[in-house]
Amino acid sequence: MNARPPLGGLDPIAVRRAVEATLAEDLGRAGDITTAATIPASATARLVIAARQPGRLAGLQLAQAAFAALDPSIAFAAELVDGAALSPGMVIARIEGPARPALSAERTALNFLGRLSGVATATAVYADLIAHTKAKICCTRKTTPGLRVFEKYAVRCGGGANHRFGLDDAILIKDNHIAVAGSIEAALDGAKAYIGHLVKIEIEVDTLDQLDRVIAHGGADVVLLDNMGPDTLREAVARIGGRMAAEASGNVSLETVAAIAETGVDLISVGRITHSAPTLDLGLDVAVG
Repeated sequence: MNARPPLGGLDPIAVRRAVEATLAEDLGRAGDITTAATIPASATARLVIAARQPGRLAGLQLAQAAFAALDPSIAFAAELVDGAALSPGMVIARIEGPARPALSAERTALNFLGRLSGVATATAVYADLIAHTKAKICCTRKTTPGLRVFEKYAVRCGGGANHRFGLDDAILIKDNHIAVAGSIEAALDGAKAYIGHLVKIEIEVDTLDQLDRVIAHGGADVVLLDNMGPDTLREAVARIGGRMAAEASGNVSLETVAAIAETGVDLISVGRITHSAPTLDLGLDVAVG
């Protein structure tokens, strides 16, 4: 094992529900007719999941649950932990047990593993580029419908940090909120009056003048510096002076992320680590020998 799993694993109830829904989608009305037609009911199989390209691993809990859902007697032995760095040919897990349910669960297991490992891999690429700074890469709510909790877990597997999970766990005042509320001050006043003492407030600004108003108000815990260049970000960090956390956002790319991190911001939110992450190529084959 070459990595520790990220803090905070997946809720087993959420895992079971997601796996059962995905298996039901795949098995349909009549089940796996290919496997039923070609594999004897008494057959057993030894299978291996391995990486076909380099990346970062995430989703083992979901993969294991897919096999267990169809037959609890299937043995799933992970060779690595979530967060592990992968190279082509590296064995991820070994599966052994009744062949029919093992083969029927294959695609569900690989779909979860490949998708989440893709998110973890995309996150790790960004995180590695800013490792020389204090900044952290964080995700957004631009996630696959129904998979948010799992994709945010994958972000942690890749060395990133989580932003809010939904609309109910933190206040994020954006430009439309400010426009409808009437002003930065009105939006912050409303937020402070509404929330409890454990809920944080973040507010988005587009200019240094807006930032100065947020600082003067004093009601925000985090400020989102949207679509600012490195020089403006550096000035913004200087004006904030540690009074609140500084998050950079907007058109962050592999080419620009290091320069953004070097301005001194605390967080860099990147939507593409979830909404545009390619699936990592993993394979499941019959074990040889």
